[in-house]
Amino acid sequence: MKQYIVDAFTDQVFGGNPAAICVLKEWPKEELMINITLENNLSETAFTVKNGNHYDLRWFTPGGEINLCGHATLATAFVLMNYEEVGPSEVHFQTLSGELIVKKDNDLYTMDFPAYHLKPVPVTQAMTDAIGFTPLEAWIDRDLVCVLESEEQVLAAKPNLKEVEKLNGLILHITAKGNRYASVSRSFAPKMAVEEDPVCGSGHCHLVPLWTEKLGKDKVVCYQASSRGGVLYCSKEGHRIHMAGHAVLYSISELFVDNL
Repeated sequence: MKQYIVDAFTDQVFGGNPAAICVLKEWPKEELMINITLENNLSETAFTVKNGNHYDLRWFTPGGEINLCGHATLATAFVLMNYEEVGPSEVHFQTLSGELIVKKDNDLYTMDFPAYHLKPVPVTQAMTDAIGFTPLEAWIDRDLVCVLESEEQVLAAKPNLKEVEKLNGLILHITAKGNRYASVSRSFAPKMAVEEDPVCGSGHCHLVPLWTEKLGKDKVVCYQASSRGGVLYCSKEGHRIHMAGHAVLYSISELFVDNL
């Protein structure tokens, strides 16, 4: 089994969000995919199988399978278009979130994702206890989004992950209007056995609708302020999010595993 590791939403190795990509001829058993994911110990390992004129794609965190992942989708498209089928400028995926299309324009990869529909929820003491700052607002769909007062609070936050795990939503995103970018954010996913996700693409399917509405813009450039950092070039078109970023190859390896 060939496996690639790609840093997504960055143009430099050791930046952005690393994802492992396993390119397969047929699906292995789920237990094997889970074990490979645990062995990699990255926030995401993606598995893809060609199916006619598209690819089937699944994403796994160390805590289990997830229904949408941006950075691993970008990384998979980067691998397929540059190393597996050199030449194509577009790839179609079938996923748990329906069809996802990634287009290549020079060294930028644009993904077409569904937007989440955020609903406002009351700010609670539990949120303050988990984050260390009291949010100005809170919103929820798959994930919980807490809007903080400033970029400085987002950068300084040291969330209590045990308290984060008690909050509603799969992942916690803390965000604020950026000083240089439209928004800055950080993402925490202890429920998926991921302390802090370096750059969360699916999280921006929550954040982009929020910030385009707040700022009155169709297009925003967002920054994920983890220790690795990552830049996302985003726009909202109806109920879809167009999310673009760079990617860079870190490694290619061969996995010596048997299908259980």
